[in-house]
Amino acid sequence: MAQPFDNPIPGRPLVESPFFEAALPGMRLDDEETRIARELHTLGFAVLDFPMQDFDATAERLKSDLAKTPELADMARIGPDTPVPASNRLANHTSNADVRRIAGNPRILEILSKIYGRRAFPFQTLNFGMGTQQHYHSDSVHFSSIPERFMVGVWVALEDIGPDQGPLIYYPGSHTWPILQSDDVGHSLTRGEGSGQAVFDRAWEALVAAENLKPVEFHPRKGQALIWAANLLHGGATHTDRTKSRWSQVTHYFFEDCAYYTPVFSNPRLGDVYFRNDVKDVSTGQPVPNKYMGRLLSEERTNTRRLNTSPVELARRALNRARHMLAARRG
Repeated sequence: MAQPFDNPIPGRPLVESPFFEAALPGMRLDDEETRIARELHTLGFAVLDFPMQDFDATAERLKSDLAKTPELADMARIGPDTPVPASNRLANHTSNADVRRIAGNPRILEILSKIYGRRAFPFQTLNFGMGTQQHYHSDSVHFSSIPERFMVGVWVALEDIGPDQGPLIYYPGSHTWPILQSDDVGHSLTRGEGSGQAVFDRAWEALVAAENLKPVEFHPRKGQALIWAANLLHGGATHTDRTKSRWSQVTHYFFEDCAYYTPVFSNPRLGDVYFRNDVKDVSTGQPVPNKYMGRLLSEERTNTRRLNTSPVELARRALNRARHMLAARRG
């Protein structure tokens, strides 16, 4: 039996490692896992049948529930004149057991954990009723990890989706490009300001043109899923037939023993990192701490750019630290 690979660059996912071929035997993958790993390594994505025996019943039950939510109610009444709403997704609908079951599917977690070399866990879900028509982008500008690239998305179709339903589009091979930060595209952030995705659009368009990449559309049948690497450019095609829906679920996964942050709110090269201290494992509801090289990051290191922390709370913590320092000096 092949021995586990002695990885000289453990800060890079095995599936995206320059030593992928050398690592492959020690990953102990079956034939399907090997296919998925090779396609992710080469193309940045892989297609598979979602591994859930009762998927059809699950999808129908989930669609019925989603159509009753305020965020997606218009999707139940889709028609020729239905505009694409500004908010066309429902995030973290984890009160629904079927959303959690899809996100925490044991087989998906097993595959991702084996090919990335660290335990995967779901941290965000998104549900859609129609195509987003979103400009192609890399998820790495929205949520990233230290070390980088330990993030992956899994998109699954809750119904058959054709070319006129705003299908997912992606650019094979773009996952290997360097991950862009705001200063790469000439955008400087001030503290508390976010850049948003649009500042990267011109750079992505220029890279696609320079590499002569052509978009590929994903026209899945119900129950097919697409796994894509963190930096793969992807977006949504035009939803031309507004009499048809495009029900689907995306789950984003992080991996253990990483620190998690939001790049569009960060200046990492200046040491200003918007850490995500709100990360939870969707399948368990338990918080997942930020770690660096196996060590927990202290709250003092991360709380100055903590998500969902009010300025008043930050000021209170700073005052408490000052009091402790003063007391220590007096002591």
